[in-house]
Amino acid sequence: MNVKICTIGELLVEFIAKEPNQRFDEIGEFTGPHPSGAPAIFAAQVAKLGGAVVFFSCVGRDVFGKMCIDRLKQDGVIIDGITIHNKAITGSTFVVNKNISEKDFIFNIPNSACGLISFHHINENLLNDCNHLHVMGSSLYSFRAIDAMRKALDIIKSNGGTISFDPNLHKEMLDIPEMGQSFDYILEYADIFLLSKCEVRYFANNNDESEKETILSLFKKGIKHIVIKNGAQGANYYGYDEQNNFKIIHVDGFLSDIVDCSGATYCFDATFVSLMLAGFSIEKALEYANASCALAAAKKGPMEGISSFIEIETFISKNIPRSV
Repeated sequence: MNVKICTIGELLVEFIAKEPNQRFDEIGEFTGPHPSGAPAIFAAQVAKLGGAVVFFSCVGRDVFGKMCIDRLKQDGVIIDGITIHNKAITGSTFVVNKNISEKDFIFNIPNSACGLISFHHINENLLNDCNHLHVMGSSLYSFRAIDAMRKALDIIKSNGGTISFDPNLHKEMLDIPEMGQSFDYILEYADIFLLSKCEVRYFANNNDESEKETILSLFKKGIKHIVIKNGAQGANYYGYDEQNNFKIIHVDGFLSDIVDCSGATYCFDATFVSLMLAGFSIEKALEYANASCALAAAKKGPMEGISSFIEIETFISKNIPRSV
């Protein structure tokens, strides 16, 4: 792929409750640590597909930080943008599964090492040959982090590159004022907007607005491509063709044994963005992204389900879309 992608944000370890409906306020067992973080999973999946990807983050000078860096290096991510802090520990999150698709989190991000990423951690030399930036909404957790993102965005846009954005809404983070305030800014520059079906309502202008009306409103901000992700139900693409005709493309998803869907949507993002930028058709990019999502959900652990191009092709050849 003749594309080099950059992403920025949280790099942390994740501890997952062993039992369904386990409570945070009761004694219980957790598995982990698992290397995690939405942009980190995105970067690992891009690299697994053979793409060049630079990741900017911060970790503590501790065993968790080393574990995270080693994992990303193993997957092929360019780790030169990761800073090791001497006075802050690596971020963490604890996760309980309420049901197959709903989770509760306790995040230690704003006060951890990755919460301290700022403008000066973004090395311009690492961005000179990057032509795309992927932004995760969960990474906009402080003014420092937003300044770091703006620096990378300005450099990549000034070099003629493109931006993709996934709001990645977590109810646990919606009370961080900086996060919501930054969304409008990012959307002004985003070329590709990827959001889950349940997130569409957040961007609606009123409660009576249909999904299509919300989408058309978002296009007025200058976005060129919008993808609505809906797990095994597949995904919808909204955009305009060369004759400026509005088009909607639906590609069915795949059924799989869902074990842990925590990193699946980020694998979808990485696969769709990588293949679209590499010149694949929208239909093919969506098909491979749906397969990537299904493969990720079939493995326990946020990064354990990332898949290679060959693994995705093999999965597609052996499985039929959901509606068939």
